[in-house]
Amino acid sequence: MTSLASRLKGRSELGVAALLGAAGALVLLDAARLVTPYSQSDPVGPKTVPIIVGALLLVCSVWLAVNVLRGGHGEAEGGEDIDLTHPADWKTILPLAGAFIANILLIDWAGWVISGTVLFWGSVWALGSRHYVRDGLISLALALLTFYGFYLGLGIPLPAGLLEGIL
Repeated sequence: MTSLASRLKGRSELGVAALLGAAGALVLLDAARLVTPYSQSDPVGPKTVPIIVGALLLVCSVWLAVNVLRGGHGEAEGGEDIDLTHPADWKTILPLAGAFIANILLIDWAGWVISGTVLFWGSVWALGSRHYVRDGLISLALALLTFYGFYLGLGIPLPAGLLEGIL
C-alpha cells in the first residue's frame, strides 16, 4: 500500500484547490452575514452576486481537486523561460518582500505617498535597478499619481499621513 505522501507527490495544485475552496467558503460566509432590508425596487439584493461568486469558487475548487487527483496538472506556457530545477532567488525575493512589508507598516502612519514611494523604489531596487535618484523620482511620481488618481478619479481617499494638509 502506498503512503499518502507518495500519492500526493507532484500534486501541488491541490493547494490551489484548497485556497479556492477557502476563498469560496469565506465569500459565502460573509454574504450570509449581510443584513439588508427587503426593497421593492431591488428584489434581488446585494447578497446575490457574492453568493454566486462564492458558489462558483467552491465548484472550481472541487473540479480542480478532482482533475488533479485523476492525474491532471497545469502545463507551463510555451514561452516560459524559467528553469524549475534552480532554487528560488532569495537575494531578490527577500528585499521585494521587505518593500511590501515596509509599505504595510508605513501606510497608516506615513501615508500613501511616502509608503508608496518606498514600495515602488524598493521594488525596482530589489529587481536590479541601480539608478537611485531616477528611480526615486519616478517612484514619487507614481505614488503621487496613484494618490490623486484614487482621490480625484475614484473618490477613494488614501491616507495622507505625515503629508496631511500638504496634499
